[in-house]
Amino acid sequence: MKRITLTALLMCLFTMIPLIAKEKKVILADEQFSKYIPAIKNSRVALFSNHTGIVGDKIVGMTMNIGTGEPVSDPDLVPFGETAEGQYVVYGPHIVDVLIEKGINVTAIFSPEHGFRGTSDPGEVVKSSVDKETGIPILSLYESGSHMPSAESMSTFDVLLVDIQDVGLRYYTYYITMHHLMDACAQYGKKIIILDRPNPNGFYVDGPYLDMKYKSGIGWLPIPMVHGMTLGELAKMINGEGWLTDGRKCDLKVIRCKNYRHSTRYHLIVPPSPNLKDMKSIWLYSSTCFFEGTVVTPGRGTSFPFEVYGSPAMKDCDFSFTPRSIPGATNPRYKDQLCNGRDLRGTYSAEIQDEKINMDYVIDAYNNLGIGDAFFGNDNHFELLIGNGNVREMIKAGKTAREIEATWQDDVARFKKQRRPYLLYPE
Repeated sequence: MKRITLTALLMCLFTMIPLIAKEKKVILADEQFSKYIPAIKNSRVALFSNHTGIVGDKIVGMTMNIGTGEPVSDPDLVPFGETAEGQYVVYGPHIVDVLIEKGINVTAIFSPEHGFRGTSDPGEVVKSSVDKETGIPILSLYESGSHMPSAESMSTFDVLLVDIQDVGLRYYTYYITMHHLMDACAQYGKKIIILDRPNPNGFYVDGPYLDMKYKSGIGWLPIPMVHGMTLGELAKMINGEGWLTDGRKCDLKVIRCKNYRHSTRYHLIVPPSPNLKDMKSIWLYSSTCFFEGTVVTPGRGTSFPFEVYGSPAMKDCDFSFTPRSIPGATNPRYKDQLCNGRDLRGTYSAEIQDEKINMDYVIDAYNNLGIGDAFFGNDNHFELLIGNGNVREMIKAGKTAREIEATWQDDVARFKKQRRPYLLYPE
């Protein structure tokens, strides 16, 4: 009798496992059609999106090798979108196709840095064009110096729908484009609906506040370098803190994800930009992007950008690589030159996540080259990335990574309190 009861109990548990897994699966806002389609049914709709605006998650099996049944050595290094042995990928439709299928009048598409298809180089001027698949005008925000939509562009729609994947870092520019669009919508009386997406770096806050004297196209708001918020939450904060021009506010609605928490280690479904090719690069990005403000390259022009660093002048290294001209990095630093450096791909993902921002990498390269202030090049790009003028001086003074990171912990604590009223998801 006990054996029968135990068997029945086990069968019941196995039956429930798929249901439990399904309940825990993150459901993106753009999948929840009933929450936003009726609100835009009779409106002219503009879309702020790019190649990441995929409706629904992908199905991916990359933990087991189909041929051998053995675990893949490091699934976080499997490039997005590639089909390797043991991996299968099924993508949903793009949001623009879903809207058209549902009879929505999409009159314009706004594209961010890297363009609507996500293939342009960082900072490359992306011109306005027409989407070949739908015939909808694509209005580039990187064609003029202001990065603000024109009055003519703003006259083409009633509601702006936002569906784009961010990675949660202050120098990752999609949120800046969103801010500009919010500003324009507030000015011209347009509504905004944000179809929220998880933040793959949403499980922590780190880095100093931006000193606003370093405000630039790679740092726009007075927030820490890793803010830990979704775009929907950040948009609410922009409204609530009066960060739009003259403190004005836009008519904003955010459709939430289901089953998402800030502690969720969310894996993206497509590369958010050309040089973030896998999950490990996204987690390392908060530490290795600083090399963009130095004479050291973080590996643009390779198949593993932001997972390595080096230069032709670094010495005593057991790793080397040669940047090449490739899509998304057509003219990388040290193109066709052999670079010596460090390979971070062997670092466990959990260790990278626990380290958060790790200044050890920059300090290692600085000490290796031994060239003093010349390490930071001839401009203030390093300050624009880090957000203040103190870190360079601390590195030059020989401070350790832990000493440097300790200087912004008060900023982290203050921001966590400041952002609390705008959070849509439990921590």
